[in-house]
Amino acid sequence: MARGNNQKLKLLYLARIMQAETDDTHGLTMPQIIDKLSAYDIDAHRKTIYEDFKALDDFGIEIIKTTEGNKTYYHAGNRDFEVAELKFLIDVVQNSKFITEKKSKKLIEKLTALVSTYDAKLLKRQVYVADRVKSMNESILYTVDQIHEAMNQNYQIAFHYFEWDMSGKPKLKHNGKMYEVSPWALIYDDGNYYLEAYDEEFEDLKTYRVDKMQDVSVKDGKCRRGRDIFKKKDKSVYTKNRFGMYAGKDEIVTLLCENNMANVIIDRFGRDIHMQKVDDEHFQVRVDVAVSGNFLGWIIGIGGVKIIGPQSVVEQMDMLIESYIK
Repeated sequence: MARGNNQKLKLLYLARIMQAETDDTHGLTMPQIIDKLSAYDIDAHRKTIYEDFKALDDFGIEIIKTTEGNKTYYHAGNRDFEVAELKFLIDVVQNSKFITEKKSKKLIEKLTALVSTYDAKLLKRQVYVADRVKSMNESILYTVDQIHEAMNQNYQIAFHYFEWDMSGKPKLKHNGKMYEVSPWALIYDDGNYYLEAYDEEFEDLKTYRVDKMQDVSVKDGKCRRGRDIFKKKDKSVYTKNRFGMYAGKDEIVTLLCENNMANVIIDRFGRDIHMQKVDDEHFQVRVDVAVSGNFLGWIIGIGGVKIIGPQSVVEQMDMLIESYIK
């Protein structure tokens, strides 16, 4: 029998067949395996396939043999990811607002390729989740890569920053001038990526939505500034005291809460806060918060929580409520 044209690729195609078409509940018989290799123009025999299985196993691709009645089946065993882990990763991709719908689909296709075609069907069911507003910035993953490169090399970055206008088109901020900042941290919050960077003009840290950054470039040879200011910032504060990553004046705010709000407060600010009993129905807690419109709106929205200090924040809340009433 003439040898097939792809004999040198036999082991690679065999690995592909076993990983794509078998799993713990689906196997292939030896004749089926030979048949599938033949479709790739590869001549195979039972004895040489046993040797190939041994080579795959030595490489780390486990091939398991099982018997059902008078038939013997073979399937791939251990994999880099379990189906449950991939379901989780796919849900993260789908929930990430900073990844465009097109890029989400591509990433999910790559993730489903890591399991058999049978398990891939289970994963595809995970794609059909509630509609989410996705980013329209297709280059965001490359932007993140540029930012990481700058941070690894200790360099500043330059970029254009935009906002959406009334016609739904991007409008450059800063009169179209390039922003030049020192990137210190990428923060993932509520499905979006944010950059925490030091701005020399303001002599402080500022936050930028990564999907609203364009034309990002690394400023080779221009070292980052603001290291000491960034080090003083408690990293846990990024998730605890900001609401939607909107900046605001940092304040120690005292909240008067109904007892049934304890779970909400702990979920938002963590377990290391001290909740002090006021009476049988209320407790009091002091939290470190960046006071912004989002924070005040959160207080109004959840109900059962009232700001009682400091007076300046109480007045901000009163003004906000009064503006709603008018």
